[in-house]
Amino acid sequence: MRHYLALPLLFAAVPAAAQDQPSPTRLKADVEKLVSFGTRHTLSSPTDPRRGIGAARRWFASEMERIGKGCGGCIQVANVARTFTGPRAPNGVEIVDVLGFQAGSDPKRVVIVMGHIDSRVTDVMNATADAPGANDDASGVALVLEAARILSKEKLNATVIYAALSGEEQGLYGGTLLAETAKERGWTVSGVLNNDIVGNTVGQDGRRVADRVRVFSEGIRQVEPLDAQMARGADGGEDDGPSRALAKAVDSAAKTIPGGLDVFVVRRFDRFGRGGDHTPFLKLGYPAVRFSVGAENYDQQHQDLRSEGGKVYGDTVDKMDFPYLAKVTAINVATIRQLAKAPAAPDSVTIGGALATDTSVKWPAVAGAAGYRVHWRRADAQDWTDHLDVKTNEAVLKGVIVDDSFVGVSSLSADGAESLVTFGGRERK
Repeated sequence: MRHYLALPLLFAAVPAAAQDQPSPTRLKADVEKLVSFGTRHTLSSPTDPRRGIGAARRWFASEMERIGKGCGGCIQVANVARTFTGPRAPNGVEIVDVLGFQAGSDPKRVVIVMGHIDSRVTDVMNATADAPGANDDASGVALVLEAARILSKEKLNATVIYAALSGEEQGLYGGTLLAETAKERGWTVSGVLNNDIVGNTVGQDGRRVADRVRVFSEGIRQVEPLDAQMARGADGGEDDGPSRALAKAVDSAAKTIPGGLDVFVVRRFDRFGRGGDHTPFLKLGYPAVRFSVGAENYDQQHQDLRSEGGKVYGDTVDKMDFPYLAKVTAINVATIRQLAKAPAAPDSVTIGGALATDTSVKWPAVAGAAGYRVHWRRADAQDWTDHLDVKTNEAVLKGVIVDDSFVGVSSLSADGAESLVTFGGRERK
């Protein structure tokens, strides 16, 4: 039974099974099922048993419940809902996010993986025409379900939230609702993985790009006031905000997957001039990134189903590449596993060493951390190159000159799972 607006209780741990691989066959079946609802427009019927967004949401909830039953009740399904009104919902619409909670040993720390279940055609207000939304964004919702199937067999420390959001096309309403719920509930959000358009490999110009996935992330944080932004810039941390650290963690996780994809870390929060459901999380200060394909095809996004001038328009299943979607899913799973098994990242890190040849580092202790990893790199490098593992919450890096180096610290679990890296800056009163 689903519980409206309820945060689930902890469940007994389920022994970890051998790590499964994402299935292209299952992903295709899930996308086809979502397409079968005709339209999933946010303003379509919430009550029709076969057509519209309501039927699609109920199906997602039933699939998540079925996965939960398969792991002995390790996943509990809940809805959060609120009415939104705006230019694309002038009469108001109830936005419902369907969530699956896989409770970890720390119920307040969460990792969120999400896609949006709504779809649209050319006219954003057309709630009746067929809008298959296969790639945008049944691909992301199918990925979320497949991640739940795999990770439900594992014991995790953080609670994982598997989310199907509504209202993205009408104004990022589902992302806003979930981000504000996180804040109201006091969750510690270790990372938000937004998957939106993650299932095609042939781009607008016909080129096939099947070897990489783009991961968008902010550097300077939207939530930081001007003085904090200036301080980050003075310390050299423009490329090391929490969301950029998350993107780098995604890149690192992807490198552990044989035959996987290259993560193209795009150093802006989303595609040029556009946004997605992770944007509301950034506005509240949570680390969040967006996954999207290496090459978009705009004839297959937000289009009425039609043929014109020899071109076929529409977001249909036949345009997708499911082995590619499986690889994007595998990167999500590896990242969630890493973050959910690790402790929280340090809240802050301060460094010192002006007029010295060593760098001192200190940070507040992190609950549940078995140790810490102090990272550093030359100030002209993007990625961490050196590290030192310690048990205490301070260290001295001998021979590391602070003027020439950047430093950060992550938390470690007893089995070596690593949190995001918190960038080190000057101590400020």
